[in-house]
Amino acid sequence: MTDMAPIIKPGIKPDIKPDIKPDIKMEIKINGRKIVAREGQTILGVAKENGIKIPHLCFHPALKPSGSCKLCGVEVASPSGKQVVMLSCILKVKKNLEINTESVLVSGHREKSFNKLLQMAPDSTRIRNLANEFGVAVTPPPNGCIRCRLCIRVCNEIVKARALKMVKTEEGSRVMLGEGNCIGCGTCANLCPTHTIQVNDQESVRTISIKGQIIGQLPLEWCEGCGKMYATANFLKHVAQSTLNHPDTKEHHHLCSSCIKLMSNRALNEGEHFRK
Repeated sequence: MTDMAPIIKPGIKPDIKPDIKPDIKMEIKINGRKIVAREGQTILGVAKENGIKIPHLCFHPALKPSGSCKLCGVEVASPSGKQVVMLSCILKVKKNLEINTESVLVSGHREKSFNKLLQMAPDSTRIRNLANEFGVAVTPPPNGCIRCRLCIRVCNEIVKARALKMVKTEEGSRVMLGEGNCIGCGTCANLCPTHTIQVNDQESVRTISIKGQIIGQLPLEWCEGCGKMYATANFLKHVAQSTLNHPDTKEHHHLCSSCIKLMSNRALNEGEHFRK
């Protein structure tokens, strides 16, 4: 991970901070490796100098460390001898100090710290990429779906296209393509309470998607009345087949909702005229 260049005050060398004593050196161990460090250095600073990676987000070399992100925890023996996790951006070197950056204790601490940060910034790709770099399992990114299953239920029970189903994945339950085929009616998008399902009509194609995952991509038909593209061919075919045996079904016309309303108003006006 690359840090920004520190702000350097006049008279202070870039590689030496005022609290670091370069003439007083001591030996420590990091992951069993003997390293010579300078008095006043932090464990994170020593690790960086020696190519040992420790995750961190709130550290900057020009500022005093705060330990806010909690990601830089390392395992060290406490005065009582018990192994504990301490923040390497704050922990100063001591003679014969032994540090472990890859223990089970550290892994558990990192997982808690990463997930706590993701509770505050769930869409942060930087946090997720950093967690992935260090092999830390974190909660999946939110996709807006609340798992109400309204889309699945209406597609199965009313539309009867059976185009959607809930599937368990490593990232949790997700709405995915079902056994049937999407007819592009858009009913699922109309019912979605979080507007996660989107319908996009562009040129002569309707695309239905859930957070970038395409559920259906179908050609649109023209309205015979106004020439506007209004419904997919699959949807119109589905309606024709579903109402084929209905006693009140008349000859099918490809009309958009506006033209149907216009025709209905015209029919009412004509009926009123004849009654007079």
